Amino acid sequence: MSVRVRFAPSPTGYLHIGGARTALFNWLWARKQKGTFVLRVEDTDQSRSTQESEQAILDSMKWLGLDWDEGPIVGGPHAPYFQMQRLATYEKHAEALIARGKAYRCDCTRETLDKLREQAAKEKRGFKYPGTCRNKDLPKGTPGAVVRFRMPDDGATAFRDLVKGEITTQHKELQDEVILRADGVPLYNFGAVVDDIEMKITMVARGDDHVVNTPRQILMYQALDYPLPTFAHLPMILGADKQRLSKRHGAVSVLQYRDEGYLPGALVNYLARLGWSHGDQEIFSISELIEKFDWEHVGATAGVFNPQKLEWLNQQWIKTTPASGIARLTGAPPEFVKLMQERAKNLNEIRDAWAAYMADELPRAYDEKAVAKQLTAESKPLLTEARELIGRTFEQGPEAMEHAFRSFAETRGLGLGKVAQPVRVAVTGTTVSPPLFETITLLGRERTLRRIDAALEKIK
Repeated sequence: MSVRVRFAPSPTGYLHIGGARTALFNWLWARKQKGTFVLRVEDTDQSRSTQESEQAILDSMKWLGLDWDEGPIVGGPHAPYFQMQRLATYEKHAEALIARGKAYRCDCTRETLDKLREQAAKEKRGFKYPGTCRNKDLPKGTPGAVVRFRMPDDGATAFRDLVKGEITTQHKELQDEVILRADGVPLYNFGAVVDDIEMKITMVARGDDHVVNTPRQILMYQALDYPLPTFAHLPMILGADKQRLSKRHGAVSVLQYRDEGYLPGALVNYLARLGWSHGDQEIFSISELIEKFDWEHVGATAGVFNPQKLEWLNQQWIKTTPASGIARLTGAPPEFVKLMQERAKNLNEIRDAWAAYMADELPRAYDEKAVAKQLTAESKPLLTEARELIGRTFEQGPEAMEHAFRSFAETRGLGLGKVAQPVRVAVTGTTVSPPLFETITLLGRERTLRRIDAALEKIK
């Protein structure tokens, strides 16, 4: 059977870092095995599911480059790919389980169940549904009736997880859980199993918060006479404080990283390494990840999210991405991109710098510390002289300008920086910029001289 994997998000919020990594590992495996990557939407939480969240998830997947072979927009042989459009399918399978004696209808009220829970709490024991309706054989259409799956009373279910190894659950720990609500909407375990069966999924890779669900689901696969998929449960991602990753640790939404100027390839590269390794290699192209990814080297312990390492990786990706590609993403011309690539940590730095350099006047405020240090009464004559040098040598290009500046600095017994830094602050508003003379060339003679004049006014 060819490999068929799936990613099944709930549209109750943005696509977060943990979900993106789960999607990525499934996608890499499908691409490596020349298999099928299915995207389906588990939208049964109607009170929290929104169109905006659904769109945000699709946009995130597209931005990361995780294209899907079946699912929303692209369609496929197992459509629809939204659970709320598949209610008849869940009912059909629930009826099949009832007919086989593997499930039954239950009309116990919430009040009755709450009393049983209170009693269990008083007796300091965990609540377990006692099977009140197991043998009632309630007919279809019984008002308020849910469908419960009949768990075995004894024995155990064991499976081998590709990441965590052998896992065994005793059946006495399980209860007859609800699989279909009275309104026909499936609960998570049943909906996921039915969809995996219908969509012929051969492997289920997901977060390890689902490990507790897997034995229940295995029993449902078996009750529906379907061969078990392989399971892989990925450890959670923690913040630096070893707590579960959340907003307090910084950006957790994929689209937030897009908006902050990260390259999708850099984030994919980082997420792949957050829980999987290939020797000591840190930087991978997408094609390398597809070629090298395996389950043997997915770690079983939680990964710690390191924003500094992600920023470093993004910087490496910016350096090695062709300038034409960065130009398309930032709107800056390739010549300017080349000046910024060595130092830019994100695309926004390039966008902002280009916007600042190309405006008639500096659109952002001067860096006040830079002004206090460089635009002084002492530097004013140097800046005035530098203005004349630029006016005379501009047409000869950046090398000629630099040569003139060096000669001027030497005649005054100064280092180049003493002359260049006041000019840099005057034309860019800051002490940090791409190489000065290339920057002046891009700004143009008139714009450069206007900015120096404005800086000389500022010194007055």
